[in-house]
Amino acid sequence: MKLTGWLIYNGGMATEKFIDLHNWYVKTAKTLQIELKPIANNQLFSQIENGQFKLEPQLAKPDFILYLDKDIHLANQLERLGMPIFNSAQTIAVCDNKITMHQQLAGAGLPQPLTIFAPMLFAQIKKPKSTFLDHVEQSLSYPLIVKEAYGSFGEQVYLIHNRTELDAIATKLIHRPHLFQEYIQSSYGRDMRLHVVGGQVVASMERVSSHDFRANVTNGAKMFATEPNDRFIELAIAASQAVGADFSGVDLLFDQNNEPIICEVNSNAHIKTIYQATSIDVSQFIFKHILAKLKGHSI
Repeated sequence: MKLTGWLIYNGGMATEKFIDLHNWYVKTAKTLQIELKPIANNQLFSQIENGQFKLEPQLAKPDFILYLDKDIHLANQLERLGMPIFNSAQTIAVCDNKITMHQQLAGAGLPQPLTIFAPMLFAQIKKPKSTFLDHVEQSLSYPLIVKEAYGSFGEQVYLIHNRTELDAIATKLIHRPHLFQEYIQSSYGRDMRLHVVGGQVVASMERVSSHDFRANVTNGAKMFATEPNDRFIELAIAASQAVGADFSGVDLLFDQNNEPIICEVNSNAHIKTIYQATSIDVSQFIFKHILAKLKGHSI
């Protein structure tokens, strides 16, 4: 029996790059007898009517939703209306906020860089307390990393070398959620991306940059297929499970002993770059996992 699905994407990201990605998923779904329909988040209107959840326009419910957006409120609404979503609204929310993500990983006792969360301050406060920045400085030393809680593609991540830079970035971000993090010198411009689907690592690549502390391909890093050892595989799976992901891209750093340490977990990791590096089509694994979950058993 043919199944139907929606692919939810952000209406503000309807660029050629993302349209090609959506078409890729549609094509893969078709090979598995799934009719997948891309729908922008701003084409669906969430509302509460007479105390009940409602969605306009009133379309026929799909068998499942592949949710490639970060519109958490819409995701929650769809789940409340009984539609199975992959990944879940909770998982997307956890991964979208780096502070929440690190707390979730810590709850599972998983290795991460030393991380300090900036306090939330209201608008009348214009500068961070010097005692807090003293603590950051003493705990992390220089250089150190500052990350905004919300950001993608390595953006909103800053390498800080001294107190002047620290004061400036902390003041700039004072009203935005952000964190301060230990700089892993041994992993400068280098990390490993492992795609985890249904509790299995299905594809892995190493990313290396010769000119940037970040190893994002968007920033010019080179990528190549790699065979991670058991420690990297086990940590990637544990990290994905800790955030409740059906599928994820887990970024691991290399500590001074070449052991893995978690950088972050991506609930909507792109599949094109991993395909370019490995010739592995992760979308096949994602849909097969979804089909297995819909049938009530794991992949």
